[in-house]
Amino acid sequence: MMKMEKWLLIGSGGREYAMAQSLAKNVNREVFVAPGNPMMNVIDRVQTVDIEELDFDALIEFALDNQIDWTVIGPEKPLSDGIVDRFTNAGLKVFGPNKEAAQLESSKEFAKEVMKSAGVPTAAYATFSNYDDSIKYLEEHDFPVVVKLNGLAAGKGVFIIKDLAEAKETLSSIYDNNVHQEILIEEYLEGQEFSMIVMVNGLDIITMPLAQDHKRIYDGDKGPNTGGMGAYSPLPQFRDNVLNEGLVKVIRPVLDEMHKRGILFQGFLYAGLILTKDGVKVIEFNVRMGDPETQVILPQLQGDLGDVIVKLMNHQEQNVDWQTDRYFLGNVLAAKGYPGNHKNGLILPQFSDDKLSVAYAGVEEQDEQLVSSGGRIMMVIASNKDLKKAQKLVNRAIADNVNTNDYSYRTDIGDKAFR
Repeated sequence: MMKMEKWLLIGSGGREYAMAQSLAKNVNREVFVAPGNPMMNVIDRVQTVDIEELDFDALIEFALDNQIDWTVIGPEKPLSDGIVDRFTNAGLKVFGPNKEAAQLESSKEFAKEVMKSAGVPTAAYATFSNYDDSIKYLEEHDFPVVVKLNGLAAGKGVFIIKDLAEAKETLSSIYDNNVHQEILIEEYLEGQEFSMIVMVNGLDIITMPLAQDHKRIYDGDKGPNTGGMGAYSPLPQFRDNVLNEGLVKVIRPVLDEMHKRGILFQGFLYAGLILTKDGVKVIEFNVRMGDPETQVILPQLQGDLGDVIVKLMNHQEQNVDWQTDRYFLGNVLAAKGYPGNHKNGLILPQFSDDKLSVAYAGVEEQDEQLVSSGGRIMMVIASNKDLKKAQKLVNRAIADNVNTNDYSYRTDIGDKAFR
């Protein structure tokens, strides 16, 4: 009888739910998720562990005591705080970038500098750390522009500014909040945005199907930025050459540049890209899988995610297969009021249609009942050979089962593919 493999996954959201599901498909593997969420315990061979994602000492102790074979890190904060360095120093195998490599996400300025050295196409930019200088610069600049907070902002630190009055208002609130905040002011790029995620070990790369995320709270990309309200994958509007262009013009040059600097990148590398009239350009990098993109990308994997990671980390040759004849489309249900003050403790909607799957995120147990906790609660996912049908399936199920007094959601996920 084969020995059970033991894997530890760090995180608690919808992304980690999808990763746990994918890792647990292997019947010879037990998956522990710290801290996880209660719905993960329903997945076969998955159990949650009550340790917070930034409690590195307790996580390492758990991994050592339980003879964990591999650890995978979901969210950005533990990565930018150096969890991988700590695990590696404790002699544990871990998939994720170390603190130095994680600067591609934790420092927008570092990422821009790497791109500049590598000749990677991205928006022109300037950096500022006070209100007066940034406004002086904008008084002589064309609009729209993009303002980004330098550092981690959980997907919410990006503002598209249409004129000087809006610039003054946005920058006032940024500097009232933190008088020393570093910002980047970038040119606004026109085109369709998309997510390209790859798995990396040094210069070895495994590509995943492209996805498109929908960041804003309301239909038509209106309202404030959120952590992501839905996604679909693959993208029918782009031919294969777009993935190839992303690989040749962005991913490889950036990894070559990191290599030249003596920085080893291991883990998931997420390039937020935009297809402009001049070709593919970079909007941002993340050093982990995207949420909600993971929930529509991983179900397409034909093999075993754990096996792919182990072979990649051992530099073994492998062919990774992804299904190509179906679309996966997911819609996020967010607590009413998100991303501002939102309701908590909401009753969770139930979906009985077996054509749908649900990835759970903001869920907790209260008085022996599962209720909502946080902003983004769950993602309802359909897959179909026809993208429009997948969209209709999800929208119909949500309309039939979700109380709009409690939850917000979009109905136009995937519409950009039909333009």
